[in-house]
Amino acid sequence: MKLRSRIVVFILAFLAWIALTGSLDAINILAAGLVALLVSLSAGHLLVTTRKKNPLIRRLTYAIYYLVVFIWEMIKANFHVAYIVLHPMLPIRPGIVRIKSGLKKDASLTVLSNSITLTPGTLTVDIDPGNDILYVHQIDVESEEMEVNTENIGGRFEPILTEVFE
Repeated sequence: MKLRSRIVVFILAFLAWIALTGSLDAINILAAGLVALLVSLSAGHLLVTTRKKNPLIRRLTYAIYYLVVFIWEMIKANFHVAYIVLHPMLPIRPGIVRIKSGLKKDASLTVLSNSITLTPGTLTVDIDPGNDILYVHQIDVESEEMEVNTENIGGRFEPILTEVFE
């Protein structure tokens, strides 16, 4: 399991290096391989910790679907925040709300909280893994009910992340 995890981390780190530098010359490929090797040896065992219930192709399909949903939600949130900025007299209710998460793995909770934070108008403030609750600051609180906020904020990402990570 550790070897498989390290191989996956090596490939991802190598591809990330190449994508970020945008160069395929020999020295860059050598540097990418060296850095990817160091990363995979030092932290490679942290990525794949258990066997997943879904096959890899299904998880990859859901990961691509997740990216599409995430980009769409980000576009919608950008327009909402722009509307608030362009209408300064618009009454808003900033505040911190709680959402309940059914995700159990650290990786899935991290992706969920980062997705919420990267969506304009929301920011994950804290995670209480013992109670499966995320505390999220919203620029305009729509409801104080945890169930409503769970559906509105986490509900758009969580079912997809369950298929990818859980």
